[in-house]
Amino acid sequence: MSAQQLEQIAQATKTAFVFPGQGSQKVGMLADLAEEFSSIRATFAEASEAVGFDLWHIAQSGEGLDQTEFTQPVLLTASIALWRVWLELGGVKPKYMAGHSLGEYSALVAAGSLSLGDAVKLVNLRGKFMQDAVPQGVGAMAAILGLDDDKVIELCAQATEAAEGSVEAANYNAKGQVVVAGNKDRVEAVMALAKENGGKAIALPVSVPSHCSLMKPAAEQFASALAQTAIELPHVAVLQNVSAEAAADVNTLRDALTAQLYQSVQWTKTLQFLQDEGVEYIVECGPGNVLSNLAKRLPNIEKALPLDTKSRMEDALNVVLVAEGKIA
Repeated sequence: MSAQQLEQIAQATKTAFVFPGQGSQKVGMLADLAEEFSSIRATFAEASEAVGFDLWHIAQSGEGLDQTEFTQPVLLTASIALWRVWLELGGVKPKYMAGHSLGEYSALVAAGSLSLGDAVKLVNLRGKFMQDAVPQGVGAMAAILGLDDDKVIELCAQATEAAEGSVEAANYNAKGQVVVAGNKDRVEAVMALAKENGGKAIALPVSVPSHCSLMKPAAEQFASALAQTAIELPHVAVLQNVSAEAAADVNTLRDALTAQLYQSVQWTKTLQFLQDEGVEYIVECGPGNVLSNLAKRLPNIEKALPLDTKSRMEDALNVVLVAEGKIA
C-alpha cells in the first residue's frame, strides 16, 4: 500500500494514537502478549541487534530499566511492538499520532518517518546525553497539581529570582497538572510555593530534569546525531511536542526534536488539537495508561483506550473497529 493510500485511509478515521514517554515502563511489560504474538519478541530482537544489548531481558528482568539510556530504547521498542500487533490484528490507521516526550520517537517510527533501528540508537544516545548533561542529584522534576498554567509559571519565576539556578514548566500535561524541572533546590522551592498557594506538589522519581534549559548541552550533542540519521516526513501526521503541530518539512521536524530536549511538552494543546480535529477515540500504544487517563478528561473524546495487555488490546480493537464501521 502506498504512502498516499495510507494517508487517505488515515484521514477518514476519527482515531488518534498516542505513545507514552519515560515513566510508563514496568518490569515484565508485554509478557502476556509475547506468549501469543511472535512479533513482540521479533520486534525486540530487531531493536536489540541495532543497539547491541538485549532490550527484552531489560524489560523482563528490570536490570537497568531505571537508567534512562536503557529505559528509552526499551519503551520505544515496546510501543512499536504493540503497534505491529495492532496492525497484525487488522487495527485501523489513525488520523493523527502524537507521543509524549520520548513517545514522539515511537510515533515517528509507527508513521514511517524513522526506522526502528535508527530510532532506538537515537534514543539510547538521547538518554546518555541527558544523563551526562546534569550530574546525579543536581536536577529534579515535580508535578504541580491544582494550579493553572500561568500561576505555575509565576511561581517558577519567583523561585528563580530567590536564588541561583533555574526551574521551568517542563510538561503541560492537562488543566491543573504541570510538571516543573530544573535545579533540585529551585524545584523544591516551587513545590513549597505551590502548597502555599493552595496546590499540591509531588516529586517525581527521575534521574534527569527533562525539558528545561539544563538540557541544552544534551541538545547540542544530540543535534549532530539527528543530522546524520535518515528521516522523512511521516505517512500519518505526527504532532510534535514543542508546537502541538505537524512539521511541514524534515528540517522543521529535526529542529523540533532537538528543541524538545529543553523546551516544554505541549501535551494539553496536543490533546485539544486532536479534539478540535474531530478525533473521538484515542488509543495509547505503549506500556501503561497514563496518556489515556489524561485523554479521558476531554469532553468530546468517546473512549481513551490502552493496548498493553491482551484484554486491553482486544477491547480497543473491538471499540475502534465498531466505531470506524469496520465491524458491526
